[in-house]
Amino acid sequence: MSFTIRPLATGLPRFGSRVLLANAARRAPLTSVRGYTTSGGSTKKSSNNTLLFLGLAALGGAGGYYYHNSQQGVKVLDSSNKKKEIDYNQVYKDIAEILEDNDYDDGSYGPVLLRLAWHASGTYDKDTKTGGSNGATMRFEPEATHGANNGLKVARDLLEQIHAKYPEISYGDLWTLAGVCAIQELGGPTIPWRPGRQDAMTAESCTPDGRLPDAAQKEKHARDIFYRMGFNDQEIVALVGGHALGRCHPDRSGFDGPWIESPTVFSNEYFKALTERKWIKKELPNGGWQYVDKANPDVMMLPIELAMYQDKEFKKYFDEYAKDEAKFFEDFSKAFKKLTELGVPFKGDEKVYVFQKTTE
Repeated sequence: MSFTIRPLATGLPRFGSRVLLANAARRAPLTSVRGYTTSGGSTKKSSNNTLLFLGLAALGGAGGYYYHNSQQGVKVLDSSNKKKEIDYNQVYKDIAEILEDNDYDDGSYGPVLLRLAWHASGTYDKDTKTGGSNGATMRFEPEATHGANNGLKVARDLLEQIHAKYPEISYGDLWTLAGVCAIQELGGPTIPWRPGRQDAMTAESCTPDGRLPDAAQKEKHARDIFYRMGFNDQEIVALVGGHALGRCHPDRSGFDGPWIESPTVFSNEYFKALTERKWIKKELPNGGWQYVDKANPDVMMLPIELAMYQDKEFKKYFDEYAKDEAKFFEDFSKAFKKLTELGVPFKGDEKVYVFQKTTE
């Protein structure tokens, strides 16, 4: 889960929690993860051919005809005309191969791929039945340039090498599968996943800005955003636990730092930190502010997170997940699966995949 700061008259930057560098280095199976770092790596890896097949990928990479999707109101590529069967288990493994990179942030692209999957899915509106991962409309402007999506272009570009290898896969399926892979490979729960998303071929279905949460708001705003998607309080708090992974970047969001000391390990440590530590306000150079741990000011919390924790109904779930990681994993898996399937026109006969972690 990520939060966004919408532009204010004071010029406060919007929130986009994680920034990627375009690097597609392959890796050995990730057998360990490390805590956060405050300096970059040593020698940069050589460049790659990530963007080589952009032209093919932009067209969906397969022949086919178009039809009008009444739910999304845009033309999409008819997936029934995609002849080559996709080996989704191998796609998962190939994504896992490019997760680790010592030159990016804390050593893993996993957090930003999780953010891509979340931001592609979290625009859904249950009343208008628009938005969501179906269509992968973040490929188009203006959605690609929404403040909430700062930095995600590089995440999308990183996955181009995967799409070039499997041009039959839709971007919506690829992005959500990458999020599942990131969570599982970094120690999180198993998340069942099924294909069926169809790529929009025009920008007609791009969602309006402002559908993702605003980190400077209060708990009512969180409910407004997530209730619009169809989530309840328990599911909202479970999804917030995704902040166990990754960090904020001041040049993208105005916020700075990871939520916990091990931002490449999916666990319930986020909940333990929020509920057990002393959080104090810290003024930021851009005029905004965030919370930092009094004992370790290198880690932070967003204003909306403390506001949510002070809400009686939200608080009981924060406390429960801090005490019971297994329960958090169970609830997060269900909520994240629901998130990535919002608005997807499944036919009902899709195979449900349960991917095996490459680290096991």
